[in-house]
Amino acid sequence: MTIALGIDTGGTYTDAVLVDHASGKVLAGDKALTTRHDLAVGIGQAVAAVFEGDGVSPDEVGLVALSTTLATNAIVEGRGGPVCLLLVGYDPELIRQYGFEHDLVTQDVVYLRGGHDGMGNESEPLDEAAARDAILARRDHVESFAVSGYFGVRNPAHELRVRELAEELTGLPVTCGHELTTRLNAIRRATTTALNARLIPLLQELIGDVRRALDERAIAAPLMVVKGDGSLVRAEWAMRRPIETILSGPAASVVGAWHLAGRGDVWVVDVGGTTTDIAVLHDGRPRLNPEGARVGEWQTMIEAVDVRTVGLGGDSQVWVNGAGRLFIGPRRVVPLCMLASEHPHVVVELRRQAENGREDNLAGRFALAQRASSRSLPDGERVLLDHLAAGPQSLLSLLDRLRYRSVIEGRVAALETRGLALRAGFTPTDALHVLGRFEQWDAEASLLGAKLLATRVGLSPTAFCERVVAGVSNRVARELVSKVLNDEAALPDWEQEPAAAALLARAQGNAPNSDLGCRLTLRQPLVAVGAPVEAYLPRTAQQLHTELVIPHRAEVGNAVGAVAGGVVQQLRVMIRPLEAERLFRLHLPGGVRDFDALEEAVAHAQQVASEQVRARARQAGAEHVKVQVERVDRNAPVRMGWGAEIYLGTDLTFTAVGRPSPARSK
Repeated sequence: MTIALGIDTGGTYTDAVLVDHASGKVLAGDKALTTRHDLAVGIGQAVAAVFEGDGVSPDEVGLVALSTTLATNAIVEGRGGPVCLLLVGYDPELIRQYGFEHDLVTQDVVYLRGGHDGMGNESEPLDEAAARDAILARRDHVESFAVSGYFGVRNPAHELRVRELAEELTGLPVTCGHELTTRLNAIRRATTTALNARLIPLLQELIGDVRRALDERAIAAPLMVVKGDGSLVRAEWAMRRPIETILSGPAASVVGAWHLAGRGDVWVVDVGGTTTDIAVLHDGRPRLNPEGARVGEWQTMIEAVDVRTVGLGGDSQVWVNGAGRLFIGPRRVVPLCMLASEHPHVVVELRRQAENGREDNLAGRFALAQRASSRSLPDGERVLLDHLAAGPQSLLSLLDRLRYRSVIEGRVAALETRGLALRAGFTPTDALHVLGRFEQWDAEASLLGAKLLATRVGLSPTAFCERVVAGVSNRVARELVSKVLNDEAALPDWEQEPAAAALLARAQGNAPNSDLGCRLTLRQPLVAVGAPVEAYLPRTAQQLHTELVIPHRAEVGNAVGAVAGGVVQQLRVMIRPLEAERLFRLHLPGGVRDFDALEEAVAHAQQVASEQVRARARQAGAEHVKVQVERVDRNAPVRMGWGAEIYLGTDLTFTAVGRPSPARSK
């Protein structure tokens, strides 16, 4: 029996599962806290935990698959290695005129003469001397190069030559735009290429750390990574194209939901500690975003799962504003029950605050050091970090010592941004502890935190916690409705559209005194994955009058999805007519070739591209590869031509699909 080890690093938890690779049966699963400052630590802890039973030995593992938040978070946070972007044939004046400089990701941009036109003809010879000089000048100052040619997707010859020079002169990683997309849009392609190059050092470091964690447990199996479309690639492939792993986590949750529930047409809701992800499955496949994934401020050209992500999870901060209105999220904090289980003095401090009866928005909130800093910090932040070195401190006690409220909150936020500190406070996870629906950590700390907030809204702690849990369910329902409407019509703005908000409130049963009744029905079933879904999703499904499926092992659905996916590689080629010469031009990844007849071009494409995409799938880690071809001939009617048409071109999509190739059991 070959065992697959699936690992998912979420915003709050890192999950690990053991799956029988042949049958897909989940044998074991466990969790550890995600260690954001070093993901490998949490991964190592989750992997160690999943082997604590007697069932499976590490040497039985034949495949390891990882879904990771690293690429997504790094893009949002602006992290990555220094990169030089080499643009071939781009017009610098035009870019400056339209303000596209920011879209190029890096300030180190070199414009090189060269490039092609829309038919793949060379517009100007490549200035190899300038390319060589630019590369040599930066080889000791960057960690990778990005190369994007104007119309490089129609003819990549100049991109390939610049890459050859950069590799020859520096030995550093090089990303070419035509490798990542075949679509036009020179600026967005340059953005995607530069982001990929910037991520390479980070993913190389993570993969190295994960391999060391596996080596410590004598796991020598091939390591694969989940792409943003839910498919798998070998770690070596992912390190060259890390941009393809954006939205890896949501993609894994969708695949995991399909695998565990066995339902092909459903809405998937993944409730984690930090976020809730919503996506749809059709025929067992996640819908992809045709415009390319948007991450943070960057619009990429990478096809990834079409997901709606909201800052709502089990560890979202619950807070009350000055008007007594309850809010949940979007900030993630450490739950009080979890904090107190590791630091008993937290309960003592919460008791003191509850006895004093001090109504303050800082009550029940704490800060704790995540790690020490070897770098210099502003004096105020250094003083605060020194205070936290003794253990978690309540913000009220820090206020008593450091005096200024705005200063305290600002310094905590600054340390949190640097990854040096975390906040703690009351969360939906605490509400579940108070209600007795979850009992993993210190329930007394949760109850004390509930008392501090409940008094501000005039409720008992129990009633307050019921409102928090209902609030999570209501918000998930609202986000599901938003996702469906956005896909089919337009995204509603509930805060600015009072009539829409009023109708939604009546559909959710939140306006019991209204004379107007309203009903919303989600026509496809709802599959829920994530640890807390049993507490929140039944109410959501009831509000939307749909079937709810919470599959067995839903709490580790993401990690299951990491190993349940297949290897998928696509190659798109195009044929366009050359009217003047009465020829047909075939655009391939390695260049262009002209043919006298359309079917000759198609036959050559099928021969060459099929082998290329098959080879890519094998390089990505697939076995038993099958290739499918989709052909679309594009024609346009001739005006007043009584049915006559003009041939515009042919698009061929080659898709290679295979199962991950595991190490064979001895």
